[in-house]
Amino acid sequence: MNKITTFIALLLAPLAALHAAVEPIPAFTTGARILFIGDSITDMNRGRSADPNHILGHGYVFLIAARQGAAFPELQLDFVNRGISGNTVLDLEKRWKQDMIDLKPDMLSVLIGVNDYTKKIPLDQYEQVYDKLIGDARAANPDLKLVLCAPFLKPTGQIDDTMVKMQEIVAKLAKKYGAAHVKLQPVMDEAAKRAPADYWVWDKVHPTYRGHQVVADEWEREVGAFFKADQKATVK
Repeated sequence: MNKITTFIALLLAPLAALHAAVEPIPAFTTGARILFIGDSITDMNRGRSADPNHILGHGYVFLIAARQGAAFPELQLDFVNRGISGNTVLDLEKRWKQDMIDLKPDMLSVLIGVNDYTKKIPLDQYEQVYDKLIGDARAANPDLKLVLCAPFLKPTGQIDDTMVKMQEIVAKLAKKYGAAHVKLQPVMDEAAKRAPADYWVWDKVHPTYRGHQVVADEWEREVGAFFKADQKATVK
């Protein structure tokens, strides 16, 4: 190996290491559009213009897109954020066509429920509207890959019955539609064993940057595992 070849190899080594360290997600095919939608936890002050520095916000969506995009640039993945602060399922319903159907994603990731909880949206209405939204999404694209993230609260060890039931509704819908189910309360509870709850969630519902890393890590872990298993089942 000559000096030039050695120099190039040294330059490329960090990129190769990054690629090897990040687990590929089977559902991320070349040119796939991955749409994240929800409330402020997804929004995270995202830009409303095409400015690439701010378009994904500064939360878990940004972290997932940054890591996957850097590790697999050859896939040319298109990450889109349509979170809006304060939204409930009723708000999603009003903008579902514009911000979901019309964007024609290959994968849809939903995290909604915290505002439904604080605004006391009845559980049966939460389930009914959420169910219709996912049904409409799948009807528009039968091949749409789905990720349903369960809402969560600050990991104080005292999650009330209403939130538990909301989390159960998301689990039920994930099973109904064959979606990856990202359970965030357990990982937040586990994180609180390593550092105080305030370290991960600064008020009652909004993660700190550290908490967003926990969300991103669990999203990638669960989504990767789910679609890997689904891929194996399809091959069989």
